[in-house]
Amino acid sequence: MKHVRILAFAGSTRAESFNKKLIAAAADIGNEMDNVTVTPIDLKDFPLPIYDGDLEEAAGLPAKALELKKLIHEHDAVLMASPEYNAAMPGLLKNTIDWLTRPGGENDPGKVLFEKPVALLSASPGGLGGIRGLTQLRAVLLNPSAFVIPAQYCLANAHEAFDSEGGLKDESSRKAVASVIDQLTRFASVFEPAKP
Repeated sequence: MKHVRILAFAGSTRAESFNKKLIAAAADIGNEMDNVTVTPIDLKDFPLPIYDGDLEEAAGLPAKALELKKLIHEHDAVLMASPEYNAAMPGLLKNTIDWLTRPGGENDPGKVLFEKPVALLSASPGGLGGIRGLTQLRAVLLNPSAFVIPAQYCLANAHEAFDSEGGLKDESSRKAVASVIDQLTRFASVFEPAKP
């Protein structure tokens, strides 16, 4: 199986975000697995304006959007952890996806989500673990033709789930995250996306 490079990020910029903690824990878990490198990033380092067609026409693709597109292009797969706000995915993540699907000129790597293997996680202090937001996120990612794998994990009661070092306390949670990464890795290692 070929080595798979996974870019991982949460749909939140909050310092103590449960989903950022989940991505950090997932990166640690993934980097202990064979043939996988998980690189976590923070969307706080990629600030983007609210998508506006007039802004795009006047100024083109924001530099940070182009930087993020290049990172996604350089990786074999993407792992996202999404908060759930009012039973839906957060505006930050939707806005990021909106910009990722826009053309960026001469140095643009193109449709970086087209047939890109993607896996989804979520964390919430609630009992459902954010699953309602993932249903919406999965539907949104279908439009740019991302391949969202079936496996996903929703971490319920997230305010109690992490130890003092940021790791997942529960072995079953660690195994569930590892299972998602394993399925993503196995798919990405054999799949060759077409050119859009």
